[in-house]
Amino acid sequence: MRSAYLTAARSLQLGRGWAVEGDQPRALEAYSDALSLLRTLPPERTRDVLLAHTHLAFYQTLALVDSPGGQTHLHLGVSYARSTRDPLARAIAEECLSGLDVVM
Repeated sequence: MRSAYLTAARSLQLGRGWAVEGDQPRALEAYSDALSLLRTLPPERTRDVLLAHTHLAFYQTLALVDSPGGQTHLHLGVSYARSTRDPLARAIAEECLSGLDVVM
């Protein structure tokens, strides 16, 4: 199971990098890969923290290109961030909710 977390985290990291470079389609594919893998794992804090970060990154990337569908990812990301109490995920979620800026 440890390797699944590392694989999902790597997909998230790659997706963030591609989003910053402007390759949103590739970033969204990496986030989708991470979400697909994480959804197969049993509920656990590490999984939920990764889900929070992945959903929030998905939302941020969709917001960068004004693409629809981001609200679901925002809702799920905020929910996971609140339930896990991960400080970084909560900070990103609050920034997304504030609407001030899209943070990567």
